[in-house]
Amino acid sequence: MDLSAPLAWLVDEASASPEPDRFLLELGGRLAADGLPLAGGALTLAVPHPIIAHRTWLWRSETGVVIESLGFAGAVSDRAGEEWLAGLGPTLDQSTGAGTDHATLGWAGIRPFDADETARLRDVARFAAAPLTALAERAALAALLEAYLGRRSAARVRAGSLSRGTGETIRAALLYADLRNFTALSETSEPAAVIAALDAWFDRLAGAVHAFGGEVLKFIGDGVLAIFPVSGSPREACDAALRAVAAARAGMTHLGQTRQAEGLPPLSFGVALHLGDVFWGNIGAADRLDFTAIGPAVNLVSRLEGLCRPLGRSVLISGAVADATLTPLLSLGDHPLRGIAAACAVFTLPDA
Repeated sequence: MDLSAPLAWLVDEASASPEPDRFLLELGGRLAADGLPLAGGALTLAVPHPIIAHRTWLWRSETGVVIESLGFAGAVSDRAGEEWLAGLGPTLDQSTGAGTDHATLGWAGIRPFDADETARLRDVARFAAAPLTALAERAALAALLEAYLGRRSAARVRAGSLSRGTGETIRAALLYADLRNFTALSETSEPAAVIAALDAWFDRLAGAVHAFGGEVLKFIGDGVLAIFPVSGSPREACDAALRAVAAARAGMTHLGQTRQAEGLPPLSFGVALHLGDVFWGNIGAADRLDFTAIGPAVNLVSRLEGLCRPLGRSVLISGAVADATLTPLLSLGDHPLRGIAAACAVFTLPDA
């Protein structure tokens, strides 16, 4: 079968494209090199994600650059691809596209496509259906893994880190946070109100963690365990964790004001920070694994958070973090921690 170079690529290689942006860049470039007068293209994939409904990649022929646009769930419409194609220039007066159940591919021309060019793009649409289906399935899997595992952990699992016990020891700033009086709240409130309170709390804390480069490893009841891996200096990771704590406190203050205006009690919490080595990888039963972090450092940060109430502080910081950061801290002395052999030097923020 005598196929053009772009169609042969779609048959032989396109299904192995690692990411949708690479697929669009490669296909657009091959079509332009094959003589099609393309100004740009757009690829949209439906995504099974809690807040993202569609991801759209936009390619401009002139620069060869691909950018991404997110369509959020609940939006009135997601027309990023159509608007991109329609806005490429005044010479555009025709576009042609191809769609599957989960993917849509469209093109815009630097001039109107003639009959031969339109027929060629329709052939591209037919041949692109199979690789687009494969891309959509991989994007759906990636979105689900990221929603339940976090971005870094999901990437490790997708790369093939699946066997029990596989992982690595990494150095990280650890954050453990916990709501106060959650048991009383859950016993005196309707389940819907409890879930709404938990979601609001997790939004503020997880949003702050992610904003400063950390990753939430797990939600434990009303608690949160997060890490800020040390990729440069320990100081950078600790400072990022401290900034996340500041952002979370500000978010919870605003949430408390909102809840009080609604006649609801504010949500108080405690948070602890520590710096140490953790084993990050697959742990669990033979057929049910959890990609998480364990080790003495994890135990210490959770025990340290347990001191927040006795010490009357909302933020506690270990000596390891205090040694690594230049942020002004207030010493609270050395304190024993349950299950930890040595006493821990404990610090806090001056206003905590």
